Formats: sequence, structure tokens, C-alpha cells
Amino acid sequence: MDALSGAYFDVSLIGASGGLVGQFMGVEGLGMEVDYQVYTEGGSNYPRFFYNGPKPGQLVLTHGTVRNSAMASVIMIATLSGMDMPLAGTIILRNSFGETERVWSVVGAHMVKYIGPKLDSNNADLFVEKVVLIHNGCY
Repeated sequence: MDALSGAYFDVSLIGASGGLVGQFMGVEGLGMEVDYQVYTEGGSNYPRFFYNGPKPGQLVLTHGTVRNSAMASVIMIATLSGMDMPLAGTIILRNSFGETERVWSVVGAHMVKYIGPKLDSNNADLFVEKVVLIHNGCY
């Protein structure tokens, strides 16, 4: 597939029976957050921190194309029927020459929202407007 003009993020997130592979112009939520329980004993000025685990993050992909929309549909259909469909893969940032600048690995992602194109007979856009996923970490 030829590179989409202005789309500098190559996304490849694959699950057991489907995946999300395409190019997007915007990506938000590439990060991790950790939750701690803070415990302070009486008379102590120094609290103790107990690791509770990672907080789920939200990954938002905007304005892109998906190479195989049927694969993304399989994920949404499975999710709507109550099946657990974790996705894992990479997000690659490319420069205007198509060279790789940075790569993020994504683990434990689950599709939350898929917003397709606005269908308008006067407009030929077939972009995916937005895909929202929750994840266990991007690094």
C-alpha cells in the first residue's frame, strides 16, 4: 500500500482472529501510568508506597486508513459479543521521507471505539476518523 500523504504513523496491532493495520495521521496516549497506594503510619512524616500495578491507558488513533477493514470489524463484532480480544503490536513514527524515527510496542490493547468515515456523496474521503483502545502499556 502506498503511503498516505501526511500519515506518519504505521500501526500494526494483531490479535487472535483479527487486527488493526493501517496508517494514521495522529496518535495520542503513548505512555504508561502506574498506580500506588500511599500509606502513612501515625507519627511518621515519610509515607510508604505500595505498588498496585499499571493503570490502563487510552490510545487514540485519528484520521487514517485501515488496510483490511474486515479485520477491524471482526475485532468489534467479537468485542460486542463479549469475547476478550487483546491486541499487541507496534506503532512506528516515520518522517516525511518514510524513514523510521521511533517505534513503540503496545501490549494488551482492547478496542473501545471505532468511528468510520462520514459518508457524503460530495466527499470521497474514506478515512477512519478515530479508533480508541485501552492498553496496558506503550513503551
